[in-house]
Amino acid sequence: MGSSQKRKKEKQKDFQAKAKPANFTDTSFRSKAIVLNQQSLSTSAPTSSAQFSHHLSLLSSKSDIQRKESLAHLTTSVSSRPVDSPLPQPVSVMIPKLVPLLLDASNSVRAQLLKFLKTLPTGDIEAHAAQLLPYIRAGMTHLAADIRSSAVEVLGWLVETAGGEVVSCPGGWIKTLNCFLSLLGWHTEESAKWSSNRSSFGKAGSEGRPMVKALHALAEFLRAGISSDDGEAIIGNEHLPADHDTGVEFFPVDLTVRQNMIPDRSAPYAYLNLFGQPRDAEGEMYESREDRLRVFGDMFRKAIERGVENARKEGGEVGRASAAVFKVLRETRSER
Repeated sequence: MGSSQKRKKEKQKDFQAKAKPANFTDTSFRSKAIVLNQQSLSTSAPTSSAQFSHHLSLLSSKSDIQRKESLAHLTTSVSSRPVDSPLPQPVSVMIPKLVPLLLDASNSVRAQLLKFLKTLPTGDIEAHAAQLLPYIRAGMTHLAADIRSSAVEVLGWLVETAGGEVVSCPGGWIKTLNCFLSLLGWHTEESAKWSSNRSSFGKAGSEGRPMVKALHALAEFLRAGISSDDGEAIIGNEHLPADHDTGVEFFPVDLTVRQNMIPDRSAPYAYLNLFGQPRDAEGEMYESREDRLRVFGDMFRKAIERGVENARKEGGEVGRASAAVFKVLRETRSER
């Protein structure tokens, strides 16, 4: 009996609570309130302008989904605003946030960016064409085939929207033509410095679709730069309207009036480059059609004619697309 009692007492010790240590902390309490510092609650929703600015700031987000959704919000805000109402933010504020996305790695972000750019007023796009072009040219010579294809699409839209500004802004003529030649593999000595080999168009390149897109964009770019419009009389560097019924050219009265009109461009004396960095031939402004045609004949015509001839021999969609470029070349061949 003695040994059994001893064993029972030892077992009871195992179930007895031990004394709490000196550094014991009681965690059995429950909090009845949570206090957050710097908490701001408001019954009024943020204004549409504030939301627009917020989503504009999110364009630099690391998440491509967030960038796309923010661009979609900006697109909806601009396209749904009342007619003739001002933009939520000036285009001069938006452009620095937008242009880096021309080189975005996400296809959906670049596609949404183009949709947003198309909602902006034409006049604002004309004033900022020179800011868009360097990023477009960087996209046209990018290592990624899909970024090159997107850049060609954006350039096609920009030429359609503000072709005159595109071909006459600093570097808009020679640098962009060099990018086209590098993209298509129609190198001259100068364009070869931009890329040593013909750019690959990716998986779809074998079917010719990206090259067709590039040829169409080149045709529109050349048309904006060196094609003469019907119904205009060219006098020196001025393009004067002619009377379609009588064919009479309003000269010199019309020329005198136009020279004394207030310029409709944001920087009418930018071609003087009074306060900018010294430019080389590639970075010059070629504002007149005659200057662009002269430079084109001296530097690019032979290479493009040779490339177009080879593209026509390929036939199919590529051959048909090259016909548009060939048409512009044929129209201007007699003016060399």
